[in-house]
Amino acid sequence: MKANVTYWLDESAGRWPDKTAYAEEGKAVTFGELQRQAKALATQMLERGLFKKPVVVYMEKGVDVLVSFMGAAYSCNFYSPIDVDMPASRVNKILEVLNPALVITTAALKETFSNYEYQGGFLLFEEASHAAVSEEKIEAARRRGVDTDLLYVLFTSGSTGVPKGVTITHRSVIDYIDWVTETFDITEKDSFGNQAPFYFDNSILDIYSTLKSGAATYIIPKNLFAQPVLLLEYLKEKKINTIFWVPSALIVVAKLKAFRNVDLSDTLKRVLFCGEVMPNKQLNIWRKFLPEVLYANLYGPTEITDACTYYIVDREFSDDEPLPIGIPMANTDILVLNEKDEPVAGDEIGELCVRGTSLSMGYYNNPEKTREAFVQNPLNPFVPETIYRTGDLVKYNEYGEIIYLSRKDFQIKHMGHRIELGEIETAVSSLEEISLCCCLYDEKKQKIVLFLEEELEKSYINGQISKLIPEYMLPNKVISLPKMPINANGKIDRVKLKELL
Repeated sequence: MKANVTYWLDESAGRWPDKTAYAEEGKAVTFGELQRQAKALATQMLERGLFKKPVVVYMEKGVDVLVSFMGAAYSCNFYSPIDVDMPASRVNKILEVLNPALVITTAALKETFSNYEYQGGFLLFEEASHAAVSEEKIEAARRRGVDTDLLYVLFTSGSTGVPKGVTITHRSVIDYIDWVTETFDITEKDSFGNQAPFYFDNSILDIYSTLKSGAATYIIPKNLFAQPVLLLEYLKEKKINTIFWVPSALIVVAKLKAFRNVDLSDTLKRVLFCGEVMPNKQLNIWRKFLPEVLYANLYGPTEITDACTYYIVDREFSDDEPLPIGIPMANTDILVLNEKDEPVAGDEIGELCVRGTSLSMGYYNNPEKTREAFVQNPLNPFVPETIYRTGDLVKYNEYGEIIYLSRKDFQIKHMGHRIELGEIETAVSSLEEISLCCCLYDEKKQKIVLFLEEELEKSYINGQISKLIPEYMLPNKVISLPKMPINANGKIDRVKLKELL
């Protein structure tokens, strides 16, 4: 039994020492190099007496970050990435919550990090990755470790302005990646095209599927996501056959010109997506040009190790239909509970709750927020059993698949009606002219506000979608933007949009 993800790396390095594991523009690391450099970092941490301590990784996105993650894992410490472009106020809040024992960075970035509120030690990557390896110290640490030890802490936004550190164990990642590699038949012959930042949980699938299966991950240059043709050419050139992106990235590509310029029919095998709603209108464009590709909609918040339900697209959908988030993953139980904490019946709407190995241990150094979201299973009064309340409203369709409706906090009361803003977004997204849209509720003026990138009249939009949703759900105001704000994770930035209300 594997109690630490680094045993995957040991196996892959043993079988394919000279095969590329991770690559960026102008730089790559083989499984053998990844193992040796990570063990060198681990040795340095263990020589400093660190065990089960938080370690910050502060570097530009690239292969060295992933080497550092593995170094933390080999030493049985846990990592937390901090992005170099993150605002100083957020960095300081994270440091206050985490109180890291060490920061792994470069000589060039050490000075920048020294400006933050941090007094601890540094490990300079360029020196530590070439240091001597102590197999004895590493094995002694791994023998002391168990599978419920933390592997990483990823910080999400907190409603109070204090970031929440989601804690995930080795066991949770092992369980998730076993499911991913088995379900999608990932082998050493596969190549991932990484879009997600490493501080965003979507990256977990790329990073650890590679580690387990001997596949390769190419870190796609960020600027390509604004240039669809060049992006597709990059996938073709690198022979990338599997992508796991946020829908916003797929929507940018869903332009006929890009697909007509670059033929990926002999390249791409799997298109997986997660993180926000994928409109069928844009997915249908992908399916039209690449009909042989496997498409899968994964769903789940950071608190359940990236994803907990999935739907492999197996039938046709009209542009105005919602795409199911599907069924629970193996070894995961989904409870859809109504306001009385009872299982929903028929097409009743309820909150999606999760139980199983995938669950986070809670929010780091934040027992109050942990108690709010990680609660006793109301259906099991007999023994302690934790479920995570996602705050997402869903229902079952006629196939027994779960349909995502909206966030609980996106459910509004307008003109006496309960309305899911996500339902309005689905209707608007189906219009031919629309690329990206977002609906918010102006509480003060009691108006449904629709944001979009196109210059379209409210009367035209409402006339089109009135066939899809009732009159009381039609937007009261439409705001056209030159460009939809996108946050660092590639999702629509609702916080920035709220400032425009």
